[in-house]
Amino acid sequence: MPTVRASRELLASRNDVWAFVSDPYNLPNWWPRVAGVQPDRRGLAPGARWHVQGRAEPTLLRRPEAVGSLLVREVQAPERLEFHLTGDRLDVELVLENAGPARTRATVRVEGPWLVGLSRALPRQVLGRLYTLLQTGAA
Repeated sequence: MPTVRASRELLASRNDVWAFVSDPYNLPNWWPRVAGVQPDRRGLAPGARWHVQGRAEPTLLRRPEAVGSLLVREVQAPERLEFHLTGDRLDVELVLENAGPARTRATVRVEGPWLVGLSRALPRQVLGRLYTLLQTGAA
């Protein structure tokens, strides 16, 4: 399966970034094509399965939006998160590393089929959203 990845320095501490990405209800803010999430009672824990709602109905010129489930595969707070999106058939890994005071190096790796949900730009889109949303270290 094809794999794409990107890294970016975020202007927030690793704990702040983790607090944001580990809240299931924030997923639509940082993951493209997701409009809503209904996490199961386990929240962010290995084996948890969340229902994912897409943003819009597909048209002739637009791909269908994300639907299905998100299966949490691995959680190593506050460093690493792995999950699988069933609708897009994507395996996702997010790694957070300290990059200095109030700075975090975030790396997103996505693996999956090109025609269903993977694009070369997807990891950069995710990191761009996180960068915009997490400006706690900016002064």
